[in-house]
Amino acid sequence: MADPALEHAAVRTGVGLIDRRDHGILEVTGKDRAKFLHAMLSNDIASLTPGQGCAATLLDVHGKVQVLLRVLVLDDRILIVTPPDFATRTNEALDTYLFSEKAYFSDVTDDYALFVLAGPEAPALVERVAGAVPDARAWSHVAGALALAEGADSLPHASVGGLGGPSRAPHVPVRLARGSGETGEAEIWVVTARADGDAVAEALRAAGATPVGHAALEALRIEAGTPAFPEDVGPNVLLPEVPFTDLVSQTKGCYIGQEVIVRIRDRGHVNRLLRGVVLEGDRVPEAGAAIVAGDAEVGKVSSAAWSHALKRPIALALIRRQHADAGTAVGVRVGDAVVSASISDLPFATPIARSR
Repeated sequence: MADPALEHAAVRTGVGLIDRRDHGILEVTGKDRAKFLHAMLSNDIASLTPGQGCAATLLDVHGKVQVLLRVLVLDDRILIVTPPDFATRTNEALDTYLFSEKAYFSDVTDDYALFVLAGPEAPALVERVAGAVPDARAWSHVAGALALAEGADSLPHASVGGLGGPSRAPHVPVRLARGSGETGEAEIWVVTARADGDAVAEALRAAGATPVGHAALEALRIEAGTPAFPEDVGPNVLLPEVPFTDLVSQTKGCYIGQEVIVRIRDRGHVNRLLRGVVLEGDRVPEAGAAIVAGDAEVGKVSSAAWSHALKRPIALALIRRQHADAGTAVGVRVGDAVVSASISDLPFATPIARSR
């Protein structure tokens, strides 16, 4: 039976295995692929070379977040990783802007399997079992060959999307990408052919990675102050309302929604900000729970979890600017009660975070 506390500890002290096969993947080919994406997305795509990548957003013209993306540049294509159930929608949204550009999109979600190794021991484990590890820059990536667990089948294994050359068991071609710290720990994404997904997961478990379920992952993510799409940052959220430094290039040319982002940066501010909330007691609030100061509602919980580090409930919430300073006392409606709470900076000041 799953034990979220043990799974949480595995990521904080060793290495955990997160199954991301629910995520979508788009493949972009054609000579204008980088130029087109550069004009659409919030980050710098044009300057990326094979083996590099970035996180980015697709905004609307009002600067609101339509989707969060991870971009990996290969020799002859670009892979875009989308949140679950957003590959088709992202494809359709980008297609509306395609005119004469030579950029061709394919939904290749069913061709790939994604996993994340998270924890201080993740890079060492990957180098041991795959013979390679990406450098420390977020979303840099390299090809590798993952050694299968003993007893795995001996059939030839597929190679898709430039992951690497064909391989025979006991090795499987993989692409290894450095994550950006969603959990607050070192992360290596493992990209492989969908047909090899079960064998890869088995090999990573056999190498010492502890499977991590949704409850533990939410605790890790929220402790790290990482907003999830669409729970914490979505179509009703302005990008500057959430931590966005790693999602935007301030020096590139125009992209959808840029005018709003620049205007807010140079001439004004947003009226609410993503903040942490630390609750008293042991009741975890539901998404949408009201956050109050006196009789006034000053925000809503967007996601919440039990923090195994702080031993209490924590939440992410968009809070009115006037009440967003760390230490501000607020209340959170949990059922029929208003639970005492306080605003926190992000990431949360957990004992583990303070020790680093």
